[in-house]
Amino acid sequence: MKILVTGASGNVGRYVVKELLKMGEEVVAAGTDISRLQNLFGDCVEAVEFDFTKPETFEGALSSVDRIFLMRPPHLGKPEDLYPFIKAAQKHSVKLLSFLSLMGIEKNTVPPHYKIEKYIEAAGIPFAHIRPGFFMQNVSGIHSEEIKEKDMIFIPAGRSKTSFIDASDIGLAIATVLNDSTKHKNTAYTITGAEALDYYQVADILSKLTGRRITYAKPGFLKYRNYYIKQRGLDKEYVNVTVALYFMTRMGTAKAITKDYYNLTGRCPKSFEDFARENIDTF
Repeated sequence: MKILVTGASGNVGRYVVKELLKMGEEVVAAGTDISRLQNLFGDCVEAVEFDFTKPETFEGALSSVDRIFLMRPPHLGKPEDLYPFIKAAQKHSVKLLSFLSLMGIEKNTVPPHYKIEKYIEAAGIPFAHIRPGFFMQNVSGIHSEEIKEKDMIFIPAGRSKTSFIDASDIGLAIATVLNDSTKHKNTAYTITGAEALDYYQVADILSKLTGRRITYAKPGFLKYRNYYIKQRGLDKEYVNVTVALYFMTRMGTAKAITKDYYNLTGRCPKSFEDFARENIDTF
């Protein structure tokens, strides 16, 4: 049987696919853009159209799989947006569903990930929740515009610390649990980097690598929210979720360092400096 990877062209999904293929698994790569999936993976995967908002795409994606990687698309801010697909998966003989959740979510009921985890568990589907710390790609992606154009990190995290992890490491962790569904049935893993940094330290690392003076603006929540909605034009629900996450970060929920990634994979997680050096063009 095959493994269904939702969001297969995304930051994490593409690495899940890559690692599963290395392990000899057959992969169904799902997404809204078939041509993009084919360009990314060629004939190595079965590319299928899939959209959480289109139930008619569910059965085609689920028909030949027994394991699933599930991720919530950023633009779907309500947990209920994923419930119809989870109900559809419940009707199939799924040996393991690995959901991309969030570090500390077991104690934080605000982000949608909490209710999604609970819904999967209540559905009786064997699960392996992966709860990563903040992605390094958040800095090189959504927040890179201010870094490139204004030499400034514009994130409302205060002086809190974050144990960043690379999306490629997250992908390997997910592939590992899906590859051995029996061993990881009904588990949850919190995976982090090996160090916790505040954004002043992140700015120092980027300054050293770029040769420019990068500063941390430390905006308040309201200023951040208004800027990303009105100036950047991002979806309000998406921005509200990030505000909730950064609020929890200020409460110290993102600074913990665990050994789950090493215990799962036998590898050490990538450092932020190594990540930034590899992706220097984004800054």
